[in-house]
Amino acid sequence: MRLPILLTSSTRFARIPGFALRGPRTLGPGSVSSVLKIALDVAFVLLMLITAILLLAFVAAIFVPLSDNLMVTDRNSGVAQPLTRALLLFGIGAFTAWFGGFLLILRNLRMIFRSLTLGDPFQPENVSRLRQIGLTLATVTGGVWFWQAIVSAKLARGVMDSQGPADLLTPIFSVLVVFVLAEVFREGARLRRESELTI
Repeated sequence: MRLPILLTSSTRFARIPGFALRGPRTLGPGSVSSVLKIALDVAFVLLMLITAILLLAFVAAIFVPLSDNLMVTDRNSGVAQPLTRALLLFGIGAFTAWFGGFLLILRNLRMIFRSLTLGDPFQPENVSRLRQIGLTLATVTGGVWFWQAIVSAKLARGVMDSQGPADLLTPIFSVLVVFVLAEVFREGARLRRESELTI
């Protein structure tokens, strides 16, 4: 008696009892999404602490007297200039705004991954959360590019280099990907709503 030959396709194996090839679950409790949600929660708390410390440092930098011996040096060219209060406030303020922006991004990501953990990714709220992430990312990227150009020309000439247009390619691509994902989630939410109305 000849035995049937098993095909090596994973889809064929999935239909044969005892040969189910399953990867890790991506949605629901105990899934990869729930693990990532925990990691995002930890990162959110750490980022909140860093942002709070930077805010306190920014306030302190307004009142703490500066020594005339403090210098800022470019590692590449060795050019040095005195550390002024305006330059110090800009540096701390820029880092505070940068971390604060990514704190907003993480807050929205946590909410998105919470819906993934519940097994319900196509919520209408996730569309607006993804759009907020895209807008925040675009604002942070544009702000860094603009203010770095101003500071390199006015406050730290020769010490800080301005970013070129090529430095914006990756952030712009990331922003576009986020907005495309928002549209995918919007379409998914629309299809789910239509199927619920049909049922």
